[in-house]
Formats: sequence, C-alpha cells, structure tokens
Amino acid sequence: MSVSSLRSPAQLRHISWLTVVWALTLAVSSLPDICWDVLIGSPPPWLVWVKVALLAALLVFGRLWQPLRPLRVYTLVLLGIFLGSLALEQVARSARWRAWFGPGQHPFVETMFGTQLQRLIVAGLVMALLLALRYRPQQLFLRLGDLRAPAMPAPWLGLTRPTHWSRFGLILTGCISLGTLTFLLLAGRPSVAQVQQVLPILPSIMVLALMNAFSEEFTYRAALLAPLQGLISPHSALLVTAVLFGIGHYYGVPYGLIGVAMATLLGWLLGKAMLETRGFFWAWCIHFVQDVLIFSFMAFGAVNAGGG
Repeated sequence: MSVSSLRSPAQLRHISWLTVVWALTLAVSSLPDICWDVLIGSPPPWLVWVKVALLAALLVFGRLWQPLRPLRVYTLVLLGIFLGSLALEQVARSARWRAWFGPGQHPFVETMFGTQLQRLIVAGLVMALLLALRYRPQQLFLRLGDLRAPAMPAPWLGLTRPTHWSRFGLILTGCISLGTLTFLLLAGRPSVAQVQQVLPILPSIMVLALMNAFSEEFTYRAALLAPLQGLISPHSALLVTAVLFGIGHYYGVPYGLIGVAMATLLGWLLGKAMLETRGFFWAWCIHFVQDVLIFSFMAFGAVNAGGG
C-alpha cells in the first residue's frame, strides 16, 4: 500500500492547497525580480504586470471553477497590495508629492515620511478590503491580544519549558534588538559625531518606526494570515508569510541573503507572536524596536538599504 493511500482526504486537501499557496506566493514575491537581477540584469517593468495578471486570472478562474474559490481572499489581498502600491508609486512621482516629501532640512525624515505614508495608505486599503469582506477586527488580529498566552515550545530557540508571552515577548525583544544592533554596528561603524547628529531627530525616527511597524505587520502578516486560516495549517501559514517577508528584505536593511535569512526568522517569530496571542501587540512592539535601530543608522548614513 502506498503512503499516499494512507492519507485522509483532509490531509490530501491540505497538501494540495499548501502547494498552490507556496507556488502563488513565491511567483508574486520579489523572488523572480531578484533572480532576474542576479542572472540577467535589471528586471523589466512588465514583470510586475505579469504578477498582477496572474493574480487577476486566479480570481477569474476562482469564480468559474469552484475548487479555486477558497483561495479567493488570499489572492485578492495580494492583488490589493500590488495595485495599491503601484498606484501610490505613480502618485509619489508627481511634482506635488515630491514638493511635499522631497529632501529638505532633514532629508531622511522628509523622504522617509513620504515612503511610510504610502505604506500606511496601502495597509489602510487592504484593511478596508478585508472589513468589506466581513472579516471582524479580531480575525485580523486588530487588538492587543492575550499577553499572557502560552508560548508554544520551539526547542531550536531554546524554548523547551512552558512560559507566557508576557515573559517570552520581553526576552525576544531584547535578544533580537541586541542581534540587530550588533549587525548594524559591524556594518556601519558610526562615529560619535554621526550619533550626535541623529539625536535631535530621534522623536521623528520613532514616529517613522511606529508607522512602518504597523504597516508591515498588518499588510504582510495579519492581512495574509487571516485568509490562510482554515486553508492551510497555522504552522504552514506562519512559514509562508515569514518567507514572503524575508524575500521582500533582499534589498532592505539588512540586505542580501543575510538580510533574507534574518528577516525570515524575524517574520516567523512575529507571526508566532500574532497567532499565539491572537493579537497585534508583541509583533508590533518587537518590530518597532528593530525599526528604531535601523532607521537611526540609516539617518546618519551608516547603513543603506540594499547595501548601496
């Protein structure tokens, strides 16, 4: 008797959906762009429209072919992220937008605020879409969550004994922040003068970090985890969203394959926090602290996105 014949129909459905979700996620991620960039050169502008067409085609086939219908909301969220981002990129190229958010007295703050405003608008559009589809705020993790929820064991992290997120969240925040700071110090080696220059704009950096942490945690975590619930297992949904988050940081800070690995691990931990507490607090808190550190180093030019 073959192994496949021992699997239940539910297991087979999970395996098939998992394959489709992985294929779709990787196809519309930054992975094709990265491969094109590494192997051929600068990715062509039409590549993004191929991804949009793929998502739109899946939505159409989902209406015509019943087996694809469970994937509809996940596909719709991905399409919403793409179209919202593309539309705002066009707005950002306008003369009025550049006049509002172009380099001024504090170039980093002005230009970064424009970028974060775009991301916040995309998050708002995706949120409105899901609410219109009758997702409740608690399904979208839009609450603090149970801060004393049990943290499930993860032996490879050294988490073998039962503990609560009220304790584990603090430990994670400290450990991840220390690791991030070590990487930034080794990569940037800022001078005392550079550090002194950034202190006056630290409140602005904290606001920018708050905006970015919320936008990314909702758009690339909560909004994707919600429609995957019941479609694939929580463990699989956690891994899919973590890998998507990691690939998206290939040109970020940290950058390259190290950046992908670090961001994937971070994404997995933040998703674990969100799923286990059924809320937003720890994922946002940990992300916020990392962004304060990264944005501070970017502000005084010690590190740049993409390693440039």
